[in-house]
Amino acid sequence: MAKHSLRKTLFKNQVVRFIFSAGMGFVVDILAFYVLYHNFLEQPRYNIFNFTVNNYKLSLAVSFFLGVIVNFLITKYVVFTESKTSGTVQFIKFASVAVIGFFANLLVLDFFIQQVGLYPPVARITAALSLFFASFFIHKFFSFSLSLRHQHATGADSNTGN
Repeated sequence: MAKHSLRKTLFKNQVVRFIFSAGMGFVVDILAFYVLYHNFLEQPRYNIFNFTVNNYKLSLAVSFFLGVIVNFLITKYVVFTESKTSGTVQFIKFASVAVIGFFANLLVLDFFIQQVGLYPPVARITAALSLFFASFFIHKFFSFSLSLRHQHATGADSNTGN
């Protein structure tokens, strides 16, 4: 009984729900990256529209956006449910932040692979984790247009971790 109560209490916490949401997106992203990198994009480089792209960058482009879709859906319906912003506007904002996040991930991924010499799947995990915490606040305040004042004004649970 205590375990059920603890889980219920934890899941009321907005930060815990966001970690769950981001975690699910992260799992989709990392699994897709690994499968793409090892099973579908086995050549070291690909020519796309007269640009040469490394296989890990192409894997990142596909896997990252699969993770973004999963993350958005869970974040919208589980984490920031009190948002009054339309779903279309939320997605446009969320996707805008994701595009910036993609390039931040790409820079960090390049650094870990080219400068530190990490194995690309390990570098991908490290890059994603290093940018996680900024994501919560950016999505809360920008993508879903929520503030601390909004939460208290609507009578939302004050133990949500904000």
